[in-house]
Parts: sequence; structure tokens; C-alpha cells
Amino acid sequence: MKTANYNIRLDPAIKAKAEETYAEFGLNLSEAINVFLHMSIKQAGFPFDVRNPQPKTETILAMQEADQIIEDYINGTRTPHTFTSAREMFSAMDAEDKAEGDDV
Repeated sequence: MKTANYNIRLDPAIKAKAEETYAEFGLNLSEAINVFLHMSIKQAGFPFDVRNPQPKTETILAMQEADQIIEDYINGTRTPHTFTSAREMFSAMDAEDKAEGDDV
């Protein structure tokens, strides 16, 4: 079979990890790239889902809450709690959840 050469630039760390990964399948990097290209042709596009993952609403709300807590500490409207044990911390968290009406 006739072959064509194609040069690509890779981050050395990524290249090493990819070589290690594909070696577990008995493939070198060139063979793995050929598999990728064959599957791309067969699928008429990427052979896997390519998208920008969007966080769930719950995750977005948690990140916003964390940002607000940090801002409150910076502004001095919230003071940090100190605990002498993990049990004490979890008890305080449970009490806070109950006060907010969350299920414990």
C-alpha cells in the first residue's frame, strides 16, 4: 500500500501520553491516527461527540453561591467559622441546612 507523509506538531507531554495509551492497544501513534481518520471518514465527521460541555443548572448555581461567599468574605459581610473537629463542622452545616429548610 502506498503511503503519504504528513507532519504534525504535538505537545511532547500529550504525544508521550497518547503513545502510552495506544501502546496498550498494540498501536503506535501513526496507526492510531490512521484509525482515527478511517473512523472519521466512516462517520462523515469526528468519530466522537465534539461539543463545549455546559454545566448543569445546579452546578452553575453552586458556582454562583461560591462566588458570593468569597465576595462576602472580601467585603467583610461574612466571617469565617472555625471548628475544632469535623464532627463540629458537619453539625453546624446540618443546623444551617435545617434553618434554611433543606432536607438533611
